[in-house]
Amino acid sequence: MSSSTAAPVYFGPFEVTNQVFLTTPHSFALVNLKPLLPGHVLVCPSRPHRRLTELSTPELTDLFSAVQRVQRMLARHYFSPSASPSVPPSPEAAGSFNIAVQDGPEAGQTVPHVHVHVIPRIRGSTAKDAETPSDELYERMAAEDGNVGGWLWDAAEGRRRGRPMPGGEFPKIEDAERMPRSIGEMKSEAEVFRGVLRAMEAEEAG
Repeated sequence: MSSSTAAPVYFGPFEVTNQVFLTTPHSFALVNLKPLLPGHVLVCPSRPHRRLTELSTPELTDLFSAVQRVQRMLARHYFSPSASPSVPPSPEAAGSFNIAVQDGPEAGQTVPHVHVHVIPRIRGSTAKDAETPSDELYERMAAEDGNVGGWLWDAAEGRRRGRPMPGGEFPKIEDAERMPRSIGEMKSEAEVFRGVLRAMEAEEAG
């Protein structure tokens, strides 16, 4: 793994070489133009795959190994006692992370290149707690605040293509409308999914 890069690096159609802080055999990590919270970064496969299912096993393994390495780096930087003297000595115990993939435009992906959002949640600062029970992070990610492609489009001079638009919000559902399912309903759904998986395995074997 390397903390620098010599060759130009592209995130979709955008050159992001100067934003990259980590490269691995199959992945790179870059800082965000307009982070939702401090430390919000992106980790991407080097090849511009549009969907997570397009990655090979080595690429997928490398991508999430890079995500773990970035988490450890961010924990050291944001959660360590030197960053906040009141937290425990173990960096990982002093905060949490949101890890998210918007896999496709219907899910809010505005750059056609797989990317994993890694967002540290700093205890006592940006963490969800009893005083802020409604975590709006994912709503912001699906709105203009999280429009990664839009911000990169704005920063790139002379672009003629249309500006990417945010999206991917979940419909608003009141908790009272969300009724728990029965064991029978869940068993039936699990059996459906097992059947689909068996069919896929048969196709792959044939």
